[in-house]
Amino acid sequence: MSRWDALNAFFNKTGAVVAFGLNALNGKRWKSDGATDGPWDSSNARDFIQYTVDHGHKIKAWELGNELSGSGVGTSISVEQYAADVIELHGILDGIYKDYEEKPLLIAPDGFFVADWFKEFLNLTGPNIMNVVTHHFYNLGAGVDNDLVEKILNPSYLSQEASTFKGLQAVLQNYGPWSKAWVGETGGAYNSGHNLITNAFVMSFWYLDQLGMASAFSTKSFCRQSLIGGNYGLLNTTTFLPNPDYYSALLWHRLMGTRVLATNSTGTEYLRAYAHCTKSSRGVTLLLINLSRDTGISVQVSTGSGTSTDRNSRLEYHLTAKDGDLHSQTVLLNGNILNITPDGEIPSLSAVTVPANRPILVAPLSIAFVNLPYVQFPACS
Repeated sequence: MSRWDALNAFFNKTGAVVAFGLNALNGKRWKSDGATDGPWDSSNARDFIQYTVDHGHKIKAWELGNELSGSGVGTSISVEQYAADVIELHGILDGIYKDYEEKPLLIAPDGFFVADWFKEFLNLTGPNIMNVVTHHFYNLGAGVDNDLVEKILNPSYLSQEASTFKGLQAVLQNYGPWSKAWVGETGGAYNSGHNLITNAFVMSFWYLDQLGMASAFSTKSFCRQSLIGGNYGLLNTTTFLPNPDYYSALLWHRLMGTRVLATNSTGTEYLRAYAHCTKSSRGVTLLLINLSRDTGISVQVSTGSGTSTDRNSRLEYHLTAKDGDLHSQTVLLNGNILNITPDGEIPSLSAVTVPANRPILVAPLSIAFVNLPYVQFPACS
């Protein structure tokens, strides 16, 4: 278990919040149709969790299984058996953490969303068993697809995933209001993505748009495949330097708070717009994505029921590709290349200050985070 101890030392140094996936197939029998049968053998998981607690390792969540719901990927577990296995894990966690005030979350099933299966799963597990319901999606298709860029820049195509987020939101509201929705895994294009697409600047259009869309349908966490690995990692697999999506995720993390505001835009469909209460400071932050290849967009903001005070200036963060190359792995913030410092630190992600009375200008094929500190909503107080 030295490797597990070393990983937890790494987690502590980096401040990582860890959700750990347990093998749900241990003890299963394989049926002729490719599915599995029989109860979960939880003995290994129980010992592992007990070791983790005994050694003071802090785990935020324990998850059972990976892509085994519905028809599964490679194999599957029936909804009845999966529910029984999750209930067993719940009992294990209750026993091991019985003397702890803060208990870890229980997460499942981490598969692709099928409404009827998820409804039955929640019915069978019952109230207050699962804290989080996770799902996967890879809506760009296979990494070898030659049309990935066209899909990423197609607003109608991007909007299709809203049906999944909306569907899961409705299932939880009606069948499991005690649970929260997470995206447990997505990298856009499956089978390790596509070099110089899913690890290049163009992927940030997909990534940030899907983050905004998921949040609008009450998704509470969004797990990106992957930090490192394949062609869709946030870090370069050779140099470990950040790919463009790393900086996109970092700006989202620093600026976009957890309170989501209803947002709509009129005019061109190539403008994607999302708004959140600003994280750790006052006001509202907009995420504006211009998918047009050749047309800049001038944005005027109407705050509806919101109030404006001290309307002097706003902060803008504009992301563009180096030399306008969508396949570039170098990203510019307000015209400046983002590079790791000589000391190995993340560069400063500095905004430009713009007078509040000017329209927001979003260049073709660019992304803008815009902080409006003077806009106040009751939801943000």
